[in-house]
Amino acid sequence: MPSLWLPVLLATLGALLFLKLGNVGQRPKGYPPGPATRPIVGNIPDIPKHNAHIQFKKWAEEYGPIYSLIVGTKTMIMLNTDQSVKDLLDKRSNIYSSRPELFVSNLIGEDRIINMPYGDKWRMVRRLFHNLLTMKASKSYEPYQDLESKAMLAAVLDEPHLLFDHIRRYTNSLSTQIMLGFRTIKPNDPRLLRLYEGLEKWSSVTGAQSAALLDVFPAFRLLPTFMVPLYNYALEVREFVSSFFMSHWLEAKKKVEDGTAKPSFAVGLVKAQQTEQGLSDALAAWACGVGLEAGSDTTAASLIGFIQAMLLYPDAQKEAQETVDRVCGDRLPTIRDMDNLDAQYIRACAKEALRWMPTVIIGFPHSVVREDEYMGYKIPKGATIVHNTWAIHTNPTRYPNPEKFDPSRYMSDSQTSAEAAANPDVTQRDHFGFGAGRRVCPGMHVVDRSMFLAIARFMWAFTFSKAVDAATGEEITPDPADLTPGLLVQPRPFPFKVTPRSELRARVVRETWKECEELLDDEKQWKEIPKGMVFTSYSNSEGKGR
Repeated sequence: MPSLWLPVLLATLGALLFLKLGNVGQRPKGYPPGPATRPIVGNIPDIPKHNAHIQFKKWAEEYGPIYSLIVGTKTMIMLNTDQSVKDLLDKRSNIYSSRPELFVSNLIGEDRIINMPYGDKWRMVRRLFHNLLTMKASKSYEPYQDLESKAMLAAVLDEPHLLFDHIRRYTNSLSTQIMLGFRTIKPNDPRLLRLYEGLEKWSSVTGAQSAALLDVFPAFRLLPTFMVPLYNYALEVREFVSSFFMSHWLEAKKKVEDGTAKPSFAVGLVKAQQTEQGLSDALAAWACGVGLEAGSDTTAASLIGFIQAMLLYPDAQKEAQETVDRVCGDRLPTIRDMDNLDAQYIRACAKEALRWMPTVIIGFPHSVVREDEYMGYKIPKGATIVHNTWAIHTNPTRYPNPEKFDPSRYMSDSQTSAEAAANPDVTQRDHFGFGAGRRVCPGMHVVDRSMFLAIARFMWAFTFSKAVDAATGEEITPDPADLTPGLLVQPRPFPFKVTPRSELRARVVRETWKECEELLDDEKQWKEIPKGMVFTSYSNSEGKGR
């Protein structure tokens, strides 16, 4: 008789497993609506491998302000309107500020701040960045922005075909000075190229569908690694990125301890290591590295998107050029022009560039830490919450004729990006490219100023137009829907033509850059750090010998 217990037990366990698996992939009652699901996989087959933002928008049009996707064992809640983002990510930020478990992304770098769950470690790193990126701090970086944008203009005069490379050097050099205390001199600097290569690898891996499968079916993580090629590749990316970040950090830390470091975020990190528990070299290296990535890539991508818009919408370019001509005449625009009401169209161009071509086209995912309810729908604990940036940015009710690049829609908006994000009236927010809630991008002040200065000076110095096909003699029109794949997007490379607006302005560009070179030493680094920086130098008495 006892021999019957084993088959009965196995049969019972099998039945329970069957019932449990039978529920996987199904949308539970009371959840927000969404497309029909399939057993086990849920909506996974419905999510496109490429350009998923287009499908996410279509579902938003079908299901309204909020819908759910069942992705294997996980639930994804999409927020498709400004109000739903405000109501949940902003007003209920106490429970909507964590991150879902992103297995592959964490495998590459669990100390990347955008991956960290909400908690003490995240708050510590966020506080360090906040001190770096306040409005007061961002204004102190004006000498960096002024010099680097002048360098960019002069380089474009000499090498117009390398326009996009010069834009990336501009944003990267701003970031290396703020984070580590040195300038990036050339667009082919090996460290710059490695930074972008690492960022592209991370974006492509974390945005891969196989990465999503490891997130939503944890059992796959138990498979032998040869059956999960992405796993080993992720480890390779981790080594590629983390070793690069660590080399930057250790070099900067040595200069700090030797008393030879120039003012930078790294100086503050070394000091913070003396008081902050848990601020290891690894965490400090990732903080510096992620700061470099964020400051280099997203602003550059937005400026490249702006250049594409100038090719597609020459009337907007003409209006921008007339604006800088009216405000500046034959002098080069400065950051002080940002406060001139007559320069509003240039500020509007920056806002529209961030709306029209959002780099984070589907917002970074949040996670809710306890069960909640919204609009009568149940939101389960641990659900992934995504603000559907593309759906919001292309909503014709909020932005009439949304596919058009039209800066005039912002002519009455004098808010900074930070002011707009904090506005209690969400209908007055300019765009959602910087995220929401406690996870909103802390670098908005710096981005606003870098974007304004670059756009104003580009419009003052150059005219951008479509390239001409040598074989047919016809203009080549870039496709704004042709984007790079991955978590972060930007236009794929496209042909263009850039010409100086006049010999006089070309001469002004060269002369102003020549004046800037007097501020640099033989290695093209600052002879003396401009006054007013929020950072302080680190003397020998504060280093190891103290």
